[in-house]
This record gives sequence, structure tokens and C-alpha cells, in this order.
Amino acid sequence: MSKQMVLRWMFTLLISVLAIPAFSQKRYELSVKDAVELAFRNVTDVKNAELDVKIQNAQNKEITGQALPQVAGAASINRYLQLPQILFPASQEGIYQVLVNEGLLPQGTKAPAPTFQAVSFVQPWNTSIGASLTQLLFQPDVFVGLQARKTALGYSQANLELVKERIKDSAYRRYYAILIAQKQSEFLKGGIERLQKLYHDDSIMFVNGFAERLDLDKVQVQLTNLQTSLSVLDNSVKLAYAALKYSIGIGQNDSVVLREGLSNEDIKRNVLDDNFKYEDRKEIQSLTYSRRLQELDLKRYKLGYLPTLAASLGYTVSGMGQEFVTSQNFIWFKTSLIGLNLNVPIFDGFQRKYKVQQARFNLEKVDNGITNLKQVIDLQQTASKESLKNALLNLDAQQRNVQLAENVYNTTKKKFEAGIGSSFEVLQADNDWQTAQSNYFTGLYNAIIAKISFQSALGKLE
Repeated sequence: MSKQMVLRWMFTLLISVLAIPAFSQKRYELSVKDAVELAFRNVTDVKNAELDVKIQNAQNKEITGQALPQVAGAASINRYLQLPQILFPASQEGIYQVLVNEGLLPQGTKAPAPTFQAVSFVQPWNTSIGASLTQLLFQPDVFVGLQARKTALGYSQANLELVKERIKDSAYRRYYAILIAQKQSEFLKGGIERLQKLYHDDSIMFVNGFAERLDLDKVQVQLTNLQTSLSVLDNSVKLAYAALKYSIGIGQNDSVVLREGLSNEDIKRNVLDDNFKYEDRKEIQSLTYSRRLQELDLKRYKLGYLPTLAASLGYTVSGMGQEFVTSQNFIWFKTSLIGLNLNVPIFDGFQRKYKVQQARFNLEKVDNGITNLKQVIDLQQTASKESLKNALLNLDAQQRNVQLAENVYNTTKKKFEAGIGSSFEVLQADNDWQTAQSNYFTGLYNAIIAKISFQSALGKLE
């Protein structure tokens, strides 16, 4: 192999190795609904809840199988190494007794002591092949289980929706937190540019003797503070992206681009849609299925006082002989039977009675849980609705403050540029503007969280 070919091969290998991370990294451009759908496909809790639905479906089929005919087969072959034997009386004892009974011997003639001999009625080789069919005709707990199949599956599906609701809430909060932090980062960058311009202007005035060194230092302090805040915020955004990736089940090496924006109008949209039914909440749906299952459990124990009935059919071929089953002298017998088996419970020490009581108490507990959950939902709706109202009022106020602070800054800056104002006034106006912006973003975050909480309380977080 020539030197050029070796170098070309090494270069190709190096390019391939360097390209591996690029191919393994994925890029996602997501709306908030895209993020939710991605979470539904990837998050482990959702996958496990979906597996629970499949498990319940398999259990339902298992219960169905109990009502179907049960067929079993059996086969055996045995070779006695020592034949089982029994003691059988010798024939002479019977002869003496017959002679006495017939009067051929005087009455009172004493028969000799009986003797016994070992006799076996079993052949060395024995085999049996058979099959049985059993059909359950009536058994209360099985038939109640058949009735419970649909309810049990609905309960698993309701729990799946409950998990999805929690995942959705988490994805919404993390998604919008990043949007707000990014908007705040843009404002901080604008503030840094303004202070850099002010520092430049003050530097020129300082060189010309129209400003003091103290003015420059004040601007520098404020500029450093903003730069530090931007650095901290950028790190927070990175952590927020990492949290979002985890919450939607994608790798940390993947890149995510958020396609949606966020404004006051977005938060206020559909915020007054508060038409509510308790059945809209996934928790109520889950407990409703749980209550139905508990009712069926109570019914199962009550019906336990009834008898059970099953039909059976059996067929067996058995054989025995001195030699192996392939011998022509091997003797075969056939046996078949058909029957009904009735099992009537009479007295079980009051066990079933107390099982019925336990099932009834468990049903009452579920009812208490539903009542308590409705009270909790009412509290959540009241609290979240008032929090949302206050958050929206505060958001509007903070937005007006930002506009006023910007106007004050622009006016102060114009006065400074016209030579009738100081750089300190510009710096103070800029600081007030930054404070107003910070308060606005805090209000924006509180408003979006309040809206998500309110929609979750209504069961309408889409």
C-alpha cells in the first residue's frame, strides 16, 4: 500500500470519527404542543402507564379464558421393580367351613389355623393416556370478573391520561419559562448596548473636561452589573433547556429551538372560558372507575353465597402387561365419563359475611375520596382564578410601568444629548427602566403560570 493511500485512508477514518457526534445529535423545532406530544412518546412514566393498559388488557383476556372450556391431557408409563402384593387366605380354610355348613363334618369341628399367601393383582408394566374437558357453567366471581373487564381497562386508561396531564403541565411550565428568560435576555442585551453607548459618550466628555471620572465609574458599575446579570440569566436558560429536554424525554446533546412567542395577548386568550364539569378532571375519571370496580368487588362477595356448577368430560385409555407397551400381549382398557359438579357453600365461619363488610367499607372510602377531591378541585379553581386575575392586573400594570420608564429614559437621554442633563440622570433612568423590565418579566412568568394552573384546575390544559 502506497504512502498516499495510507494517508487518504487515515484522513477518511478521522472524518468518519469526527462526524459521529453530528449524526447522533438531533435538532427539534418545537411549538408547545409539539413538546407535549414528544413527551408523550418519550417519557418513561407515560410508557409505563401505557404498559399498564396493555397489562390490564392481557388480564381481561385471562379472565375471559376462565369462562372458556378447559382441556387437559395426561399420560404416564410405569414399570414396577417390585410388584405390590396383598395377603390372601389359603383355600383350605374355606373348604373346612363349607364342609361344616353342609353337615359333612360334625358341628364344632375345629378348622386348622388359616394360612395366607402373598398375591399381586398388578402387572409389571402399566400405562395411562387420557384427556379431560371442563366447562364452567356458573361461578359468581368469574362472571363478575367478566363484567369488570371494561371498567378495569377504563381505569388503566384514566390513569394513563392522569400521567399525561401531569407531563403536559410540566412541559408547558418549562417551555414558557424559557421563552420568558430569552425575552429578558434580549432586554438585558439592549440595556448593555445603551450603557456601552453612554460610557463612550461620557469618555469623550471626560477627555474634553465636561464630565468627571465619577460619572464614568458609575456607568461602569451599572454596566458590569448588567453583564453579570446577563451571564447568570444565560446560564439559567441553559439549565432551563436541560430541564425541558428531560421533561420531554430527549437527549441532552440534542438541540431544541422554540417556535412560539409569548405576549400579554397570548396569556389573555380564552382565559375567561371557565365552563367546568367535574368529569373534565382526570382524577375524577380515575376515581369514578375505581368506585365502579369497588362496586363489582362488593357484588362478587355477595354472590359468593350462590353455588357453582361445572360440567366435565373425561376419556382415558389404560393398559397393563408383563412386557413393554409395544408387546402384542399388552392389554388395553378404555374409560369415559361425563358429569356435573355442583358445589354448594353451606357454612364458612362467617368469612364471606365479613368480606362483604370490608368491600362495603372500601366503597365508602372511595366515595369519601371523591367528595374530598371535589372540595380540593373547588379550592384549586377558586385560588387559581383569583391568582390569575391578580397576575393579569399586575402584568398590565408592569407593562405600563415599562412604557413609562422607557419614555422617561428617552426624554432624559435627549436632555443629556442636548447638554441640559447629566449622565447620572440617564444612568438612573436606565436603571429604573431595567427594574421595570425585570418586574414585567416576573409578572409575565407569574401570569403564564397562573393561567396554566387555572386551566389545569378546569381540566382544560390542551
